[in-house]
Formats: sequence, C-alpha cells, structure tokens
Amino acid sequence: MATLARLSRKALKTTLSSQYLLSRSLSTEAAKITESDRVKWDYRGQRRIIPLGQWLPKIAVDAYVAPNVVLAGQVTVYDGSSVWSGSVLRGDLNKITVGFCSNVQERCVLHAAWSSPTGLPAETSVERYVTIGAYTLLRSCTIEPECIIGQHSILMEGSLVETHSILEAGSVVPPGRRIPTGELWAGNPARFVRSLTHEETLEIPKLAVAINDLSKSHFSEFLPYSTVYLEVEKLKKSFGIPI
Repeated sequence: MATLARLSRKALKTTLSSQYLLSRSLSTEAAKITESDRVKWDYRGQRRIIPLGQWLPKIAVDAYVAPNVVLAGQVTVYDGSSVWSGSVLRGDLNKITVGFCSNVQERCVLHAAWSSPTGLPAETSVERYVTIGAYTLLRSCTIEPECIIGQHSILMEGSLVETHSILEAGSVVPPGRRIPTGELWAGNPARFVRSLTHEETLEIPKLAVAINDLSKSHFSEFLPYSTVYLEVEKLKKSFGIPI
C-alpha cells in the first residue's frame, strides 16, 4: 500500500508539473503574440472614405472632416465646410452634398433614397452657410442657403427648408413639408412659430463662419496624411530598434 501511495503521489506531481509548464508556455506565447501585434492593433484606423462601385466621396482641400466620420458613395464636401466627429454620410442610393462653409455637427446621419414620394429631388442637399446641429437626421431633403437646423431634428423625404429659416432643436419635418423663407419653426411635427427679424437672419451666416473658423484649429491636428508614423518612430526608439 505504501508503495502504491508513493507511486500515486509521484504521478500526481508529474501531472501537475506538466500542466504548469504547459500553461506557462501558452501564456508566454500569448504574451509574444500580444506584444508583436500591439503596434498593429493600436494604430489601426477606421475607414473614413468608402468608395461604392464607381462612386468615390470627394472632399475639398480646405474642408475639415473628422477622422471618425464615415463618407460612403456619392458624397461631396465643398470648400470651407466641416463634418464633425461621429457623423455618417451614406450616399449609396443618391447624392449627398455639403455646401460651401456649411457644417454638419457631431453624430449626424445623412442619407438619401432612390426616389422621393413627393416628386421632389431625392438627393440630400445642404447648401452654403448652413448649420446642422448635432444628432440630426437628414433624408432626401433640401436645405437652401443660410439656414440653421437645431440639434436632434429630423427632416424626412422631400422636405424643403427655404433660405433664411431656422428649425428649433428637436423639430420633425414630415415628408414633403416646406418651411418658407424667413420663418422660425419648431415641434413634432414642425409648426410655424414666428417670422425672423432682420438681425436674426444676419446672424445665420455668421454662425456658420464662426464654426468654420473653429474647425481650423482641429484641421491642423488631423492632417490629410497620417501622423501615426511619428508614434511608431518613438516606439522603435524606446525598444532600441533602428529606424
């Protein structure tokens, strides 16, 4: 019995030792894989420009498009305009344009349908000096020059916002609805509130210009070409790897 007990303890010790060595080797291998892939995964980036078939998004040289914005298909961002963090412009079915010195703020979604049920253009058109507030949804609508669309607003198919108009935050414009020029609308569905004063209409393009000026400070940080190589060079120097 004593001999059998000694053999059992020896076998158990051998088994535990082999399991320990196996787990240690696996953890070492995992550490090697993690270390070798760390640089690759740390510096991977989201695709900002997504071509669809023959359609390739176009961005003007001096337009600011945040690095985590998604532009897909028939999207054109004109001079002096800006598209801010987290927005998605999906032009797979129809055209989307962001006009001169206009801005699409954070977490907005712009897309378009094949056709509009109202017979109006199905493309999504944001013309010059337009401010689109954060978390706004635009679908197959037209926004004429010098307008303000408040944050969390929704503009549906075929809707039209005429020049020098303002939509308050949280407004919902049903399909085919027209917002006349020089008016303030609000609500769900959007209703007429009052006519804008001359001073208010003058402030609309000033707001767009102010946001354009603000985007310049961001533009220098997120250049058209990547600066990741600078961080990689620092990492190589820290590990003593020749550059």
